Formats: sequence, structure tokens, C-alpha cells
Amino acid sequence: MMPLALSPIGEEVIVRRTGGSPEMKKHLEDMGFVAGSAVTVISVMGGNIIVRVKESRVAISKEMAQKIMVQ
Repeated sequence: MMPLALSPIGEEVIVRRTGGSPEMKKHLEDMGFVAGSAVTVISVMGGNIIVRVKESRVAISKEMAQKIMVQ
């Protein structure tokens, strides 16, 4: 497992778990980052990461991406 922040651009990975405070976990789940879901890093711009999750694009900070463990 590795953090989403380290995933290669364009490669589909599977979310295994999310970390952080209960509020952070809830926020990530609301955006679609739930265990078993497939996500793809589209691009990295400065401190933000653009991710495709559930047929939509979401921008998250690198700090948030560090809390999403993928495989």
C-alpha cells in the first residue's frame, strides 16, 4: 500500500483505507474515496492533485492525498 499522493499519473488504483480525523474521513468518503473504489490521478499542479473518482474529477490537497491509502 502507498499514499495516493505517490500514485503514478494515469494509473488506476484501488482505495484501501482513509486516515485522519473522523471529520476528514467523512469528507473523503463524501467525495467518493471509500474502500474498494477505483481512482486515477489525472494531474499534479503545485500542492494540489486532480483525481478521477466515480466518473468525476476532484481536486484535493497533497496533505489529503497522503491520508488516502491505495493499492
